[in-house]
Amino acid sequence: MNILEAVLLGAVEGFTEFLPVSSTGHLTILEKLLGYQIDAPDITAFTAIIQSGAVLATLLYLRGDILRIIKAWFLGLFKAENRGTPDHRFSWAVILGSVPIAIIGLLFKDQIETTLRSLWFVGSALIVWSFVMWFADRAATQTRHESDVTWKDTLIIGVTQCLALIPGVSRSGATMSAGLLRDLDRVTVTRLSFFLSIPALTAATLLQVVTEFENISNGVGWVNTLVATVVSFIVAYFAVNWLLKFVAKHSYTVFIVYRIVLGTIVLALVATNTIPAT
Repeated sequence: MNILEAVLLGAVEGFTEFLPVSSTGHLTILEKLLGYQIDAPDITAFTAIIQSGAVLATLLYLRGDILRIIKAWFLGLFKAENRGTPDHRFSWAVILGSVPIAIIGLLFKDQIETTLRSLWFVGSALIVWSFVMWFADRAATQTRHESDVTWKDTLIIGVTQCLALIPGVSRSGATMSAGLLRDLDRVTVTRLSFFLSIPALTAATLLQVVTEFENISNGVGWVNTLVATVVSFIVAYFAVNWLLKFVAKHSYTVFIVYRIVLGTIVLALVATNTIPAT
């Protein structure tokens, strides 16, 4: 991998991380087009680690909300009268919603990093989950808002988030769809998706750094990994701002159409042996 490729991959990660189009799916497709073995340990680790740039962008962009929620959680630990506030309930909701993907991610780590990296899975997931998003977007009443979010909501959303371990499904696409089907409004489910991304992506990054340090060193290299992470951070920061403004006024139709077109192209390329599946 050279620096230009690292910059390109970082930019794609940063732009697509919070869009319901699957950042991992896009990185997998691009990595294969660049000639990489997409299920190689250093490539799968690189793909997971550069997501930390998007996490940092989320932390910076939502820093006021995050600090307020953390404060509410700590206050609730020591004073019973603080446990009924919306921020305290929301803090526990995010914690509970983050548990399922941690468990499933560890249990099926090998399959996620090998079998599910096939472009057959990526292309199929892009198309299939598009219909789930379409149904959720049209069935949602959007009558509930951030102050109405409960632990039950985020637990259901957190379980659905596990499907995003399949490249092509999209973590944000899964969480947003589940949130809409709980009748939460689009801005709330988008913000909630941001909050749930922080523990999930941070844990994935730390796990890959610890377990794949040597593979990164001997493969794509830490310089390229850090460059891609920095680029991911910069692009993701602006993408977060744009997405919140976009979903406040638009449906997910443009993302759904894009996913179906991209998934169809990927499957066609693999089926005709234009590019290998792994």
